[in-house]
Amino acid sequence: MRNTLILLFLALSIISKGQLTLADAFTDHMVLQRHIAIPIWGKSNPNQMVSVKLAGSEVVVMANENGDWSVSMPQMNEGGPYKLTVSNVGKKGKSIVCNDVLIGDVWLASGQSNMEWEVRSSMNAKEEIANAKNYSIRFLKIPHDISSTQKNCIGKTEWKVIDTITVKECSAVAYFFSKILNKETGVPIGIIQSTWGGTPVEAWTGREMLSSCSLTRERVARIDTIGLSHFKADSARIRRFWEIVYHPDEEVKERLLNASYEDKEWGVLSMPSVLKEWNWPSFEGIIWLRKEVDIPSGMAGKDLTINLGRPELNYSLYFNDVEICKTVWNAAPSHKYLLPKEIIKQGRNVITVRLAALWHGGGFDLPAERMVISDGINEVSIAGNWKFNKELEPPVPQISNYQKYPSFLFNAMINPLVPYGLKGVIWYQGEDNVRDSYNYRYLFVNMINDWRIRFKLGYLPFYFVQLANFIDASDSDWPLLRESQEYALTLPNTGMACTIDIGNANDIHPTNKQEVGFRLAQMALKDLYGRSYLILGPRYKGFKVDGTKILIEINDNAKGLVLNSGSVASGFEIAGEDGQYVMAIASIKGNIIEVSNDNITTPRYVRYAWKDNPNCNVFDSDGNPLWPFRTDKK
Repeated sequence: MRNTLILLFLALSIISKGQLTLADAFTDHMVLQRHIAIPIWGKSNPNQMVSVKLAGSEVVVMANENGDWSVSMPQMNEGGPYKLTVSNVGKKGKSIVCNDVLIGDVWLASGQSNMEWEVRSSMNAKEEIANAKNYSIRFLKIPHDISSTQKNCIGKTEWKVIDTITVKECSAVAYFFSKILNKETGVPIGIIQSTWGGTPVEAWTGREMLSSCSLTRERVARIDTIGLSHFKADSARIRRFWEIVYHPDEEVKERLLNASYEDKEWGVLSMPSVLKEWNWPSFEGIIWLRKEVDIPSGMAGKDLTINLGRPELNYSLYFNDVEICKTVWNAAPSHKYLLPKEIIKQGRNVITVRLAALWHGGGFDLPAERMVISDGINEVSIAGNWKFNKELEPPVPQISNYQKYPSFLFNAMINPLVPYGLKGVIWYQGEDNVRDSYNYRYLFVNMINDWRIRFKLGYLPFYFVQLANFIDASDSDWPLLRESQEYALTLPNTGMACTIDIGNANDIHPTNKQEVGFRLAQMALKDLYGRSYLILGPRYKGFKVDGTKILIEINDNAKGLVLNSGSVASGFEIAGEDGQYVMAIASIKGNIIEVSNDNITTPRYVRYAWKDNPNCNVFDSDGNPLWPFRTDKK
């Protein structure tokens, strides 16, 4: 009996390995690319004949000795719905059928968290979701996955038609982009979303390309020994990591919320402030904070509100012994909470905050004026000294973050899509490469070239988003990263959407994804859909020194330059031979901008919007911002 079971198991394994399958990207409701030979592929028994039928056409092919098969279906115009049928020739067995197939334009949407940002978290989400019903827009969301070797499968996923339910989890940028294209052209649009927040461009690039580059060759060689066992171990650490973040130690919490608890041995931090200011460069874990506040008699006996201002990352809040909120992220629309009058005492009250300091972040950002308790008229500041203790809960485990390793995302989340027919790529990424801003100009170009080689679609159109305005820091390399992104425009069929005006100084994830999608769509419409009349915005073209002024020439723009705010052009800086930049006076004369400073008599260089979150106001009359630039580009 035992031997019979073993033989049966082996027989079933052989049948399973040889059964007819389609690649994971082919499901009901998919969109296939028009105007090209349509690639379809899968697995079968070795040397078995496979028939593929679509819209009245049939192609028959023999699977190779490994069981791999692929066909190129005839070119088609946009339309549908159609049915795709795949079957083994001359062999009994169930055919594979994909229903409701449309022919249109397929765009691969990739990058990190700003491309991953969902419609339900974007600006005007309720209205956008309520109006989202479009049979002609579909999307395929690739599950997060990593691999040290190239994979051919992407796991369980399926194409979905956009409606008021499915749109919620779709990439907001990709959805708004596809919505505009579909409206303007009437062509069905398919979005393949392959994204992972907080990941560098190297993770999305194939090993072979990385190995050919001196910047990444050694890093690739060092990860040769990493495999499945490492991923499993890291997965256990990740689970423990999130258990700590999301589940406060109940014994610690109970002790701290006791009215008689003494915190006199705790350290002191002045708030608002953040982790990078505390000189704890390697700390990652849970910090408990406490502050005593005195509620005057005029505010006691009323419902009050507490506003934590701008917390970084994740926190829980307690007032006296009552939990007000638990494990809230900084992306929440508000950090203002009701304090019911029943929990408020006249005189001494205690605020307790459990803060998760993660990924070099944590604490409270400026301004201090937003950290208050209020009755609507009177306020009590909660800024100032807070007691802290970072030893009360176990440290979070160190996570390897294999999703950041060179080629690991390409292997698992891009390679299985090759050679799916595409119209182009939209890309929003760069934040995770800021620490190596200069070299991004090479790394990004390498990735674009790598994908074009893999998909074999010539100069596959590639449109990307330049990093938006964010934060105020004098030591950041965001301006340099933006410049490095622009270098990709040296490749044919590329375009960049400038978003220097629609970011959020306080949030790395600005919610206005509608405008991002619009600007990407404008490039595609102009380049690929015959809308040649569209103007994509003003750019720096050249300069010359004219005495004590520098004349900046802007690319030809029939609509002219305007100021979108104020009466004076802002965001310009000028430098002499020493390269020390100071604020400049700028005046617009047609497509020429005159820049000067009375204290610099021999000017040499000008730069514009060269800050993380610049105050810049030069636009064209269509609302497109002048791109950041510097004349001393290196």
